[in-house]
Amino acid sequence: MLYAILKTLHVLSIIVWIGGMVFSHFFLRPAVAQLEPAVRLRLMHDVLGRFFQAVLVASLLSLATGVWMLGRVARQLVQSGGSFEMPLAWTIMAALGVAMVAIFMHIRFVLYKRLGRAVAASEWPAGGAALAQIRQWVSINLGLGIVVLIVTLMRWTA
Repeated sequence: MLYAILKTLHVLSIIVWIGGMVFSHFFLRPAVAQLEPAVRLRLMHDVLGRFFQAVLVASLLSLATGVWMLGRVARQLVQSGGSFEMPLAWTIMAALGVAMVAIFMHIRFVLYKRLGRAVAASEWPAGGAALAQIRQWVSINLGLGIVVLIVTLMRWTA
């Protein structure tokens, strides 16, 4: 039962994270592109602040639940006399998941702070540059998230 609950939390966290990246990149960004820089940057700072709070929880929750599920499977195999060899799909999922969390932390604690300072100082060109960097890294994270989903769904084991 605990495993099922943690796996559900794991998947829901990833849905929030990847779904939010898709929404912001493909729907919100194009819609606000027509706004004047001051309005656009203030709006994006506010929206991203809320989204990044949710992603901070989701990313750490997905990391913690993933580690717990891996540890549980490994422990059960070892306790039953077997040996644990992590499947390739799990290895890829884990490695890319850790990379995604690291990228998000950079976005949240470096680039988003840079955007916040620019918005507070009404430095719109600097804010635009920070937002462009956030967009680039979100695109990379979205790509990695899609690769993780494909690997997981294809269940590559070789």
